Amino acid sequence: MHCVGVEKMNMSVNFPSSKSKHLSPEQTEEFGRRVDQIRREVMDRLGEQDAKYIYKIRNFVRYSEIASRGMLMFGGWIPPVWVIGTGLLGISKIVENMELGHNVMHGQFDWLNDPSLNGANYDWDTMSSGDDWKYTHNYLHHTYTNIVGKDHDVGYGLLRVSESQKWEPRFLFNIPLAIQLMVFFEWYVGVQNLHLEDALIYKTKTWKQVWADAAKFRKKVRRQVLKDYLFFPVIAGPNALPVFVGNAVANVIRSLWSSAVIFNGHFTEDAETFEMDNTENETRAEWYLRQIRGSSNFTGTEWLHILSGNLSHQIEHHLFPDMPANRYAEVAPKIKALCAEYEINYNEANFFQQFGSVWVRLAKHSLPNNMTAKITQSLQKVKGIFA
Repeated sequence: MHCVGVEKMNMSVNFPSSKSKHLSPEQTEEFGRRVDQIRREVMDRLGEQDAKYIYKIRNFVRYSEIASRGMLMFGGWIPPVWVIGTGLLGISKIVENMELGHNVMHGQFDWLNDPSLNGANYDWDTMSSGDDWKYTHNYLHHTYTNIVGKDHDVGYGLLRVSESQKWEPRFLFNIPLAIQLMVFFEWYVGVQNLHLEDALIYKTKTWKQVWADAAKFRKKVRRQVLKDYLFFPVIAGPNALPVFVGNAVANVIRSLWSSAVIFNGHFTEDAETFEMDNTENETRAEWYLRQIRGSSNFTGTEWLHILSGNLSHQIEHHLFPDMPANRYAEVAPKIKALCAEYEINYNEANFFQQFGSVWVRLAKHSLPNNMTAKITQSLQKVKGIFA
């Protein structure tokens, strides 16, 4: 993993310590024009196919939630029924968050003129409010992707994933911190806009400020807690406990999977991070290159893509965040071929390879840079002996 600056407009784009080739200004702008062309070819053809897809997804979420909650409420005391009901509810929550919530709130289906699928109105089934998410994710993350100090997704204020992040003793616990981030991911995403590390560690923010900033989060938490941990258990009567526990486990299942998808998209070893300087002068083409270099894809079956909200195509999502995600599989081969032509690294591997790479990166950055460098050199020497 490397942290590099983005060159200013009219300068050649150089990628020091990167797997991507140095591009001249002319090559960079031509690359950008060809990415734009790929986008236009798809966006001009949006229509019935895409509408059918998102309505099928919405129907799946609705009916799977009804079925799973029904199993927990009426048969939750039977272990096999509880397991199936909880698992199905977890899957329902995953698809709602990934394929509906995330993608709809990007405005991918605003063109349908369906108020229930409008990005400005949609609010999803998780602890993060729609407004907070659209600011931290749609604006900050997608504008300043992987820029240390601007994109809070670079470690979530909890982990060290870049050599440009100042090392602190707490990062020795990168691995256990990452595990508990995954377990409680919906809560961390919910409070992400509050930057709790500024109050807890750096003391640059008061708890009074945190409380004031948390108004939307508190409102959303009340709604989610009342729904999953009070309303449904109460109406289940004697099955209140199986329903309560089933809802809690389903939420953890959703958190574990969602965080794994996000980790695979940005925390792999070859996903680059960037400096804050010079990015204000980026051209559109340079922005495209940063999105590609800071993202990573994973391969898999059709259902794996659906469960990931098609964020298995993270590169394409970052290039075209407002393109319906069901189209990413169509444009991915074109982007991959374009990257090969310009010798830009297209970071892609299967799910487990990328996930393993994430933990290697987390382990490396749990130590100060100089220690990591020494360990890496020692390992290379050992490999040389047995080569």
